[in-house]
Amino acid sequence: MKTVLILGAAGQISSYLVSELLKETDFKLKLFARNATKRINVTDPSRETVIDGDFNDTQTLTIAMKDVDAVYLNEMRDLPSVKKIVSAMDDNGVKQFIGATVLGIEDEVKGAFGNWNTSMIESSITRRKKTAAVIKDSDLDYTILRLAWLFNDDKNTAYEITDSGQPFGGTEVSRQAVAKLITAILKDETGKYARQSLGVNEPNTNFDKPSFY
Repeated sequence: MKTVLILGAAGQISSYLVSELLKETDFKLKLFARNATKRINVTDPSRETVIDGDFNDTQTLTIAMKDVDAVYLNEMRDLPSVKKIVSAMDDNGVKQFIGATVLGIEDEVKGAFGNWNTSMIESSITRRKKTAAVIKDSDLDYTILRLAWLFNDDKNTAYEITDSGQPFGGTEVSRQAVAKLITAILKDETGKYARQSLGVNEPNTNFDKPSFY
């Protein structure tokens, strides 16, 4: 039985991911977040373990990695944290990493939307290029998810993916769709997602900016 450590488990994508994994798999889940016991509502105590912790607390992070098969990081924002996560994974022999980040870190967003995206999140892109480089330079079986602009819609779970080197496919995607993709990656046993950086968007959303802007 697979055990997945979700880092940033109180985040929105993480909450949808937990629900999806409980429904679609028999995986055990470790839910790691600051003030986690106050922020996370456990629905299946036999499968969910809540861990209060900070990514920069090496001891807690290392303990959380024990007997883990895969790690999902809800936000690849902070460079020191990402370095500590990689180190803790290496120390515990954990290979599979899935990380959510922003679109634009590979200069893959073209045209009017690309210009708009850069104008909105240029500093975020610059910061996350550095965290992505740490992951890519590691020996982890990583999957980096470059996410389009996010919204919530329980009825909209459509997504499409683009590979590195391809222009980004659209402007937006639901968090629920992202949770479904992460679940599919965690369930996959072929290794096809290993050492991949994937753009993630909703099909047919090739606009100049997201529809909700």
